[in-house]
Amino acid sequence: MDMGNKYFVLFLQNVKDFIETLPSEDQGKINATITSIELGSFESIYIKTVRTPIKELIIKKYRIIFFIHHTTIYFIGAFVKKTAKTPSKEIKNAEKIYKIIIENNKK
Repeated sequence: MDMGNKYFVLFLQNVKDFIETLPSEDQGKINATITSIELGSFESIYIKTVRTPIKELIIKKYRIIFFIHHTTIYFIGAFVKKTAKTPSKEIKNAEKIYKIIIENNKK
């Protein structure tokens, strides 16, 4: 974690892969948003709580699922938003990953 950063950010590989498939302009917007979050600056960033503690970062039509544990932000899922509701498959998968990460942090 950089001295100026408030949070340490970790990405699951599927999130990295998703972002790399996007047009470069969209990748830039996502990277700039994530940099702001690392610095603890959440102003003008659209975040929705999907199911506590799981949150959704909203950037254009893209959604990046994450949660914060202590000073680490875990980006654990990503998808293109096609309907009004977050797909239940995405929520269940995020909750499963959250439980695994929290359990591993207790060890």
